[in-house]
Amino acid sequence: MGRIFEVRKASMFARWDRMAKQFTRIGKEIAIAVKTGGSDPATNPALRRCMQNAKSVNMPKDRVEAAIKRAFGKEMENFEEILYEGYGPHGVAILVETATDNHVRTVANVKSHFNKGNGSLGNSGSVSFQFKKMGVFKLKPEGLNMEDMELELIDHGLEEMGEGSGENGEDVLIIRSAFADFGKMQKALEDLNLTPLSSEVEWIPQNTVELGEEEANEVLKLVDRLEQDEDVQKVFHNLR
Repeated sequence: MGRIFEVRKASMFARWDRMAKQFTRIGKEIAIAVKTGGSDPATNPALRRCMQNAKSVNMPKDRVEAAIKRAFGKEMENFEEILYEGYGPHGVAILVETATDNHVRTVANVKSHFNKGNGSLGNSGSVSFQFKKMGVFKLKPEGLNMEDMELELIDHGLEEMGEGSGENGEDVLIIRSAFADFGKMQKALEDLNLTPLSSEVEWIPQNTVELGEEEANEVLKLVDRLEQDEDVQKVFHNLR
């Protein structure tokens, strides 16, 4: 029983850590969205997207409202979004999205993570050409007709549609558009009275690398190390 309790406790702490990281990431996204487009979600599509994503990870409403309010406070940091590019072990391409109030600290930390993980930080453009920046929308599939959806959204930038997994492993409908069509796709879904579980901008690899279990674990350890950094928002890679 003691061993089972220890395992359950470790799992619980892991979930808490993951949730805290998600809340921090979305809080920064809210701050950036409010600074750029104001605090009214009705006129700020980026803020609406952030609020949808907050709901998808069960971020409390009062924390969302507090994040919006803090964005106007004098004590609020001015976050800068910076993309770092590099290679992990065995030539796996890695992109690291950050939101930071101190780029000197962030680049030093990201470089250290790559070095300790047997990777290397590259220059701007050294890796990103292997990825395509896309809008990714996840919806509950219940009650949706994929053929009708495809016909409805094709004129609004739809590039890919298919089934996938959500935040908790549930079945979801995944819709992808070009990054340039993100706003157009968001509005099209709103006009159809469809609220996505999440709306994200992601870097989708154009080609993937397949490794053995041991080699893949080396890469995933580096990815995990990067994701734990407080300045890192998201990590993308081309490991299959």
